[in-house]
Amino acid sequence: MSEAFTAAKVQMVQRQQQPPQPRQEEAVPILFLHDVERHYRQGDETLHVLSGVELALWAGQSVALVAPSGAGKSTLLHIAGLLEHADHGDVYIEGRSTAILADHERTRIRRNEIGFVYQSHHLLPEFSALENVLLPQMIRGLTRVEARSRAVELLEYLGLGRRLSHRPSELSGGEQQRVAIARAVANAPRVLLADEPTGNLDLHTAEHVFRALSQLVKASGLAAIIATHNMDLAARMDRRVTLREGKIVEMA
Repeated sequence: MSEAFTAAKVQMVQRQQQPPQPRQEEAVPILFLHDVERHYRQGDETLHVLSGVELALWAGQSVALVAPSGAGKSTLLHIAGLLEHADHGDVYIEGRSTAILADHERTRIRRNEIGFVYQSHHLLPEFSALENVLLPQMIRGLTRVEARSRAVELLEYLGLGRRLSHRPSELSGGEQQRVAIARAVANAPRVLLADEPTGNLDLHTAEHVFRALSQLVKASGLAAIIATHNMDLAARMDRRVTLREGKIVEMA
């Protein structure tokens, strides 16, 4: 464990955010946001979006982030995913501080340890479902044979075994989003961040995508933050949190 990531910090967050029956190896959260602040200048005023955020996630745990538009959900996900720097505080990945890492080190962590799923699938339109999942692995350094094997395994697990050669325009909205989920976890990340992954889908399709995502989180031991406005789906996740005055508040 990093020296900066003290036992006191872990214990402080565990008191409020302890997962059910944690195993010994899960004593350190996969993802830990500690005292995170983010401010923006708006003319002569300072907008305080995040003010001392504390959030810990353990392996196999899904956390619903439910908050109104403008509350700071996307900002929190960007900071957790190392896409944006916090003005204060730190993001720990498996106990390792990321606050003072160089840009190339943050990029390496994003590529290897963090997966992203967005409301829009952002698939490459000229490539097939299989190729969309294969490419991130090859960028990481896997051979085409290795990458193809994992891509096929993931897509079949998500019920897309017969759609491997189809391009995004030939897939339904739910199928596109399942390909996006497969792509997000192709490099076996430890953290999954999803921003309204079912927001563009009808209720039936959203349910199918959510079920596939939940099963993958449990099976892969991911720590997942899923921002959503769908309270029915949020209620089925391990925990529910919201942002209130820039701070994380646990929901019943």
